[in-house]
Amino acid sequence: MDFKQADALNQAIRLLSLRHRARAAALLAPLGLHPGQETLLLELARSGSMIQAQLSEALGCEPPSVTLMTQKLEASGHIRREPAPSDKRASIVELTDTGKALADQVKQLWRALAEETVTGLPAQTVAELPRLLKTLTDNVDTRRPRHPFGRRHGPVAKSRRGRAR
Repeated sequence: MDFKQADALNQAIRLLSLRHRARAAALLAPLGLHPGQETLLLELARSGSMIQAQLSEALGCEPPSVTLMTQKLEASGHIRREPAPSDKRASIVELTDTGKALADQVKQLWRALAEETVTGLPAQTVAELPRLLKTLTDNVDTRRPRHPFGRRHGPVAKSRRGRAR
């Protein structure tokens, strides 16, 4: 890939990320939520109660970020945290009734944001987007070991006879 193509691709991804987050923030603000909190609510609505460390892993967030989000959502009455019976150092996080109602509102908002985001795209492209975006996300996942050249398999290794192996 040449620099012009790489720059166009990186700029498009960066701008989409920034604008999607800003649009989400604008839609979440009337609900009293900040970006990131909605994903926590949706994960609990999808998976049910879980230990905070599991929630951190499911969200792909650092534990201190999840701790801060859970503290704020607990203070606003949307979740509750209780010590895990098997490990008093761990907290089990679950939605309250108001949290469940808020998660339902977030689901409606999330559908509207997704529809707004893909407006004008053919249905086939929209159907392929989750898979394509997951591949892109996996490619840059900082939690995975990286090859020093940034490629999955690095440059093509040559045998002693000069042919690619």
